[in-house]
Amino acid sequence: MASVTASPRSGFGPRDIAVVVAMNLLWGLNIVAAKIAVGQIAPLTAGLLRQVIVFAVCAASLRLVPGKTAALIALGVLAGGLFFVAINLSLAVSDNVGALAIAGQLGVPFSLLLAIVVFRERIHWPRMLGIALSFAGVVLLVFDPAAASEGPGLALTALGSFIWAVGSLIQRRLIGVPVLTIYAWVGLMGMAVLGPCAGAFERAAVQAIPDLRLSTLGWVAFSAIGSTVLGQGSMAWLLQRHPVSAVVPMTLASPVISVFVASWYFGTPLTAVMLAGGGIAMAGVAIVTIRSARAQKGS
Repeated sequence: MASVTASPRSGFGPRDIAVVVAMNLLWGLNIVAAKIAVGQIAPLTAGLLRQVIVFAVCAASLRLVPGKTAALIALGVLAGGLFFVAINLSLAVSDNVGALAIAGQLGVPFSLLLAIVVFRERIHWPRMLGIALSFAGVVLLVFDPAAASEGPGLALTALGSFIWAVGSLIQRRLIGVPVLTIYAWVGLMGMAVLGPCAGAFERAAVQAIPDLRLSTLGWVAFSAIGSTVLGQGSMAWLLQRHPVSAVVPMTLASPVISVFVASWYFGTPLTAVMLAGGGIAMAGVAIVTIRSARAQKGS
């Protein structure tokens, strides 16, 4: 697969739109697959199996990249390992995963805040407003009786979002590295992190892996191949054909899909407070995403 560098074109043709739709559906539906996998296996073991599949798909592209191998290892530890420790544990302790889908959008404002601290990036009031709205929308969930009991899950999701944000900064150093090479390292280092964790805390689940039903493995495979490899690969493919400012806003549909699909599949309520919190958070994320993409285009 090609590298993550872009060769922008103007206009989205039918094939581009199809890829955008598929990408958002894969990411949006993944919350159902991940929740079922965690429930039928165990959180750390499910994460381990996901990274095993990711690595199996991408292993042929694993290679040392001069000057970038350290960044690939660091990204793998974070995005392939620690991120899934936090996110899968959050899914395991929560019932209302729609609320988690909303809280998961904190990765966008977190990444911008880290860019301000690490890279001294200067922002103006629209993106500051977006950050404030993102956090306000998630905080509002705490006052919703249908989501208030999900405090531990929301906290773990916020932690996972912060880890994702740190990883996004590292990915800035990987421009030009093929997507499959990146995810080969993510899978490899994810196994290195999650393997010992699952072996130490979920020994019975690890020992039961050979007895797992194909349907259970199918949910894990959907997350690994659909969400990680195909979803991220679609994003990279679009970025090769179109400006960042045109592509990035196209991802905003996936969390909306997650919220409604999770509510429908698991039968959890969508209250007025949750919809308001989600709307406020998504408005903030949209502001940050679109303004950041335009700023990157102009740099």
